[in-house]
Amino acid sequence: MLTKATLKLIRSLDTRKGRRSEGLFVAEGPKLVGELLGYFNLRQLFVAQDVRSACAELLQRAEPSRIVDVTPDELMRASLQQTPQGVLALFEIPADEADFAATAASELTIVLDDVQDPGNLGTIVRLADWFGVNHIWATPATADIYNPKAVQATMGGLSRTRVHIINNLPAALAALPDSVPVYATSLHGDVLWQSPLSPTGVIVMGNEGRGIHPEVEAACRRRLLIPTFPAERKATDSLNVAMATGIVLAEFRRRQS
Repeated sequence: MLTKATLKLIRSLDTRKGRRSEGLFVAEGPKLVGELLGYFNLRQLFVAQDVRSACAELLQRAEPSRIVDVTPDELMRASLQQTPQGVLALFEIPADEADFAATAASELTIVLDDVQDPGNLGTIVRLADWFGVNHIWATPATADIYNPKAVQATMGGLSRTRVHIINNLPAALAALPDSVPVYATSLHGDVLWQSPLSPTGVIVMGNEGRGIHPEVEAACRRRLLIPTFPAERKATDSLNVAMATGIVLAEFRRRQS
């Protein structure tokens, strides 16, 4: 049974303030919830009676005391999605203990400068997971990775690729040793396919509308351009930030293959 208090709690998690206050986020659907189990602490798992038999394997992996049976109508009222999938989980938001400088020096990592669309953010996490990037650093004005839309868009990539908040990004980039490459995507950069690329370092991706802040770009040491094809072709003035991230990551990893 879904109580009014629990329904109110779930609804509060549709806002950043509510998620931070409660330390919880929502994930929906058997596949996504199954991906997150084992990586995040499960607070409660709500399962509609009409999908219970189809979710037997998922239910076996969850602690029985965390499972709450609900009616399809109750699940419908609780869901934050337009099309509920019969399973809704509340997971605990983990403590953030990663170190930016150490990560940048030892592996390839992504920095997001005010990416504001939750769907773009979630897709970038999904791409990062695909290309073996373990950490993403985001400015405070970036969309919240625990936004329900962002969580759904990760398709479970949030299990392996974690998103951390980084304050004062220009200072953090400037403080990195000279040995750490810092790349910025730019319309005035060197052609990606012809540029030397490192297996470690930082790739900065900018806001959907205005790109990278000037002070952030000034702290970057290399600029990369994804060219149109053919080069003289008149095309749209920019790429979607998630699409651009996928192209850049694919080229970085191709060099390592």
